[in-house]
Amino acid sequence: MKTRDATAADAGKIAAFWNPMIRDTTVTFHSAQKSGADVAVMIAERQSEGCGFLAAEIDEVVVGFATYAQFRGGDGYARAMEHTIIISPGGQGRGVGRALMHGVEDHARKGGAHSMLAAVSHENAAGIAFHAAAGYRSVALVPQVGRKFDRWLDLVLMQKFL
Repeated sequence: MKTRDATAADAGKIAAFWNPMIRDTTVTFHSAQKSGADVAVMIAERQSEGCGFLAAEIDEVVVGFATYAQFRGGDGYARAMEHTIIISPGGQGRGVGRALMHGVEDHARKGGAHSMLAAVSHENAAGIAFHAAAGYRSVALVPQVGRKFDRWLDLVLMQKFL
């Protein structure tokens, strides 16, 4: 398994495993699926902003990605970042998430970030456990902040100081 900077050539592969999570789960509160072109734009924007967008491969197959950006707009939040990590079913349980987490944390730290935040669906017990094992602690529960599948969803904010 290796991690590397994502490229536009990875975009369609990433969309292929991200879209079922968008469509079928509450791992993300978004419901609009992403085209390969959408993901390519996101990769380019994040990288041009100085934020990392990493891809993970096993046997030359893209099985996950991680990226981050400023937590909220404005210069007062310039050192607080929020990440996204998505792992394909074939990449889960194989150390991919840990490798990507270390990669985005290192990238953000080198860029001057002070803290990294994760916004995790309260229903995503595996995501909460993953972040806790990586040294994140729960700092807030935001009730009924998301809506998907005709029901309200709670959000857990987790934080780690870099």
